[in-house]
Amino acid sequence: MIKHISLLTLILILATSCVSTKVYSDLDEKLAHLKQENRALTDKNTNLSNVKNTLETDLAKLKKEYGEKISELQKKYDKTLAHRNQLQTDYDIAKAEILKLQASYDALEYISGVAIAQNSSQNRELLELLETKEQALLAEQNRLELLKTEMETHSQGVTKLNRAISSKVSQMSTLRDSLSRALTNFEGKGLTIAQRNGSVYVTMENKLIFESENWSLSSKGKQAVMQLAEVLSHHPEIAIVIEGHTDNAPSNGSANISGNWELTTKQAIAIVTLLSTQGHINPENLTATGRGEFAPVASNTSAEGKAKNRRVEVILTPKFDEISKLLNEI
Repeated sequence: MIKHISLLTLILILATSCVSTKVYSDLDEKLAHLKQENRALTDKNTNLSNVKNTLETDLAKLKKEYGEKISELQKKYDKTLAHRNQLQTDYDIAKAEILKLQASYDALEYISGVAIAQNSSQNRELLELLETKEQALLAEQNRLELLKTEMETHSQGVTKLNRAISSKVSQMSTLRDSLSRALTNFEGKGLTIAQRNGSVYVTMENKLIFESENWSLSSKGKQAVMQLAEVLSHHPEIAIVIEGHTDNAPSNGSANISGNWELTTKQAIAIVTLLSTQGHINPENLTATGRGEFAPVASNTSAEGKAKNRRVEVILTPKFDEISKLLNEI
């Protein structure tokens, strides 16, 4: 703005001093060029803000869907387990009823034997009653067999579901161990690996992977990301979310960014870009997002805490398509 005012002032002075038409025209052309550059910078800033908002919305949606899917799976599992227990109870009751019917049958058979010798009419009635009891016994046995078959079917479904869940947990533990072996040279030097809530978290502090105060990957950072990519290339079924984080200090790096939101987003995109160029990772599994300073893991009141908050988290989550299919089959 100051440049524009100075330029206008110069034009007025030159105009009042009878400067030539060519000089005035050149100055006017420079003014128009400066205005055009200002509009281009404004449009660029608006586009970057739109990209940031879109990425944040997609991340929130993914997290919400993940939470809803986990909750739905747990409810279905609990419902199936309760149904199986009810079937077991029904089975036990039916079995006890069969024993009672069998005892009644034996008693009637004994009584009928005695009654035949005494009264043929009474004997016929007893035989009819005995036949009714036998039919009831047969019907109860059939119902018991159906209950037993249904219980076995549901039990097999629950067993498959438990195996699938255990397989996912084991898969993530194996992934965590593979990452620990591949990145052992970086652990304790600004990189940590943890497993929680069914996901594996690889946390890399900025001092390890970026040049100071920007989103350019350092040589060590590129090496760490390349080794991470090598492991992930063997796990195509894993969803990969890259989250950029920083401390609460205003960004004073490049003049081309508007603040911490954009800085952390650019840092996440830098890692996603490197991962996607390896040729072994499906780009559809990659998500990049910036969280600014709003998800700290330590206090920003100390230099050590701020250093921990300036980080990138690689969140690795299994896909639950197989488990959802099993739940629908139960």
